[in-house]
Amino acid sequence: MSDTNWWFFDLAAVIAVTGVLTFGIISGMEGAVRTVLAIPLVLVLPGYALVSALFPDKPNDDYQSFDTKKTGLGSPLLVSGGLEAIERAILSIVFSVALVPAITLFAAVTPGGVTLEPILIGLSMLTVMLALLAIGTRYRCPADRRFVPSVASISPFFTRDRPSPYDRVNNRPYNVAIAVGLVLLLASSGFALANPPQHDGFTELSVETKNVTGEIDTMYDSTYTAGASQELTVTITNQEHETRRYTTVVLLQRVSSEGDSVTVHESTALDKEAVTVADGELTRQPLEITPTMQGSDLRLAVLLYEGDPPAEPTADNAYRVVRLPIEVE
Repeated sequence: MSDTNWWFFDLAAVIAVTGVLTFGIISGMEGAVRTVLAIPLVLVLPGYALVSALFPDKPNDDYQSFDTKKTGLGSPLLVSGGLEAIERAILSIVFSVALVPAITLFAAVTPGGVTLEPILIGLSMLTVMLALLAIGTRYRCPADRRFVPSVASISPFFTRDRPSPYDRVNNRPYNVAIAVGLVLLLASSGFALANPPQHDGFTELSVETKNVTGEIDTMYDSTYTAGASQELTVTITNQEHETRRYTTVVLLQRVSSEGDSVTVHESTALDKEAVTVADGELTRQPLEITPTMQGSDLRLAVLLYEGDPPAEPTADNAYRVVRLPIEVE
């Protein structure tokens, strides 16, 4: 089988590699492996597919003769067509850099927001569509003008022999310098894209509320009966960038207030529950509330700790605190 039968090989490889790299990143690979996978997917493949769609023909140098009677010139002029390997490489990166922000803007209006998964899926789909378009445009190109991938065509360090005295200057040393610069650009950009800066971790603690109507005073159950058990559900959301183990402690406190100052006169623990929450996940934790005191000057203090709580849990040593004024009949 001749080389001309493999004119679509590079574009088929773009489609296959895009799928493999996308699956590798989405599957949860981290660190240097993730960076290596992101570099070609983000900064090379989309632009290469677009360049191939726009320029389906191979590099070509023709010499156009002059009419010596009209111009007085007897030497031919070198007329170039197609793209050299170094030109394809540079334009592939330039177009990729232009396409990634466009996909990012599109991802901003999706339910997933500007996160890795929608950007990655959008970029992969665009790359595959451009590669299919490039196959079509290359197929429509005359066979003798069609770009066919080969060692000489994919490497900027190979030059075609030009026996004419009007040969171009050998740009191989400049190609080496450009290639080194592109490698540095790809490495730095790929690392930045695969490892975006993250915000400081945090954990959210909230109390599950009931349906809000005009007949309720609070969004939670604020009335209890002494000695009767009642369930209080809290929601813990982990945004700490890693799996965390939490412990929730519920205190029943008798308090008094004077201005902005609140004094705790009596405090007793009602329940304590531990739970492990994966990064980016939330869990609903039911707590059993059995009041041992009566009155309208009471409140529940829901304290959240990372790991195990101290021997004497208080609002001052808790990681997160929710205070709920209640009345116990």
